[in-house]
Amino acid sequence: MNKKIGYTQVVWEITRMLQEAESLEDALRASLNEVVKAVGAEAGTIWFYNAAGDQRIYPSFWIGGADLTGLSLAPGEGIAGTVVREGKPTVVKDCQNDERWAGRFDEATGFVTKSMVCVPLVNKYEVIGCIQIINKKDGSLYNDEDVSLCENLAMLTAIAVDGRGLNLGFTESKKAIISLRDVTKTFGSGENQIQVLKGVNLDIREGEFLVILGESGCGKSTMLNIIGGMDQLTTGTFLFDGTDYSRADDKMLTEYRRHSVGFIFQAYNLMPTLTAEENLEFIGELCEDSMDAGEALARVGLAQRKGNYPAQMSGGQQQRVSIARALVKKPRIILADEPTAALDYETSIEVLTVLEEVIQSGTTLLMVTHNEEIAKMANRVIRMKGGVVSEVILNRHPAKAKELVW
Repeated sequence: MNKKIGYTQVVWEITRMLQEAESLEDALRASLNEVVKAVGAEAGTIWFYNAAGDQRIYPSFWIGGADLTGLSLAPGEGIAGTVVREGKPTVVKDCQNDERWAGRFDEATGFVTKSMVCVPLVNKYEVIGCIQIINKKDGSLYNDEDVSLCENLAMLTAIAVDGRGLNLGFTESKKAIISLRDVTKTFGSGENQIQVLKGVNLDIREGEFLVILGESGCGKSTMLNIIGGMDQLTTGTFLFDGTDYSRADDKMLTEYRRHSVGFIFQAYNLMPTLTAEENLEFIGELCEDSMDAGEALARVGLAQRKGNYPAQMSGGQQQRVSIARALVKKPRIILADEPTAALDYETSIEVLTVLEEVIQSGTTLLMVTHNEEIAKMANRVIRMKGGVVSEVILNRHPAKAKELVW
């Protein structure tokens, strides 16, 4: 297909999405993804200017493996900031040697920005942000047709924002409690060697609900095991609250699991010969400052079931006990691996409602799931593909558990 004709079809599709989509945020994210795919780029970002607040620009939608959460620029700072201040499109052939480039972004995200096209978002009165498309996968440079497609996206975006409004929800960045940089994980040796993680870069913020999506074998459970201290990385860096666990020994990892991390598993993993209360007390005895078992069960709505054994409870009740077991440790972060996979829809919503309350209390929750509907509850969604983070989605308006349908 002629490239020009192909780009025209992309513009028509973007126009349709921005006009017809129920959610403007979803349409903008999908439109950015269409442009990134059309030009063969590695990544793309839509920035918006917080004119009524701190007068900085913030990445509001992005496609690609770099996690831009918490990063911002002043107008005139970096290439994006320069485009916002001057209101003119720019094409950069070598970002690393361009004096305008804010290199700290690459340092913070582990992403290497090589080439870029950046165009302003302009409404009737002023520049409201910009669109960046970064790094062609084939190593070529951006041409006039690529720039024209990006300008069309910028124009349509500005019109859509003016016409429909967009609650950007600028907020202060929360502290990163976990940071992964260039993390790899290899199993086996010699000819049987398999590399599952191939350079993961990710920050997990304190108090957020983060969902990890991806097909089987993409590395999401392996990454969860490393974050939970149940497995060790091969190369790279893993920091928890500023402490380096990249080369931690078994004793250090045991202390980390015992005091800082709560676990929720698909199979519940409750001890069958202990009551619900005894299951929690057993874990509580291993911790220095545990929550009362009865209090933890009350928080998940099972105060009346404390004397029941797992076999005397439904699957949903057992999963709520496992949530209470995680809470009893007062962990900094809870890791949930497919916690609703074995449950029916109604029971899943029941469990997710409990987790919703856990998140609202300020606990950080990281969940691996195949269920994309659950991702609507998250503050951020990470999509993994081929052992790396392929996409980071910021969700400014998380759904309630009872709003989910599948």
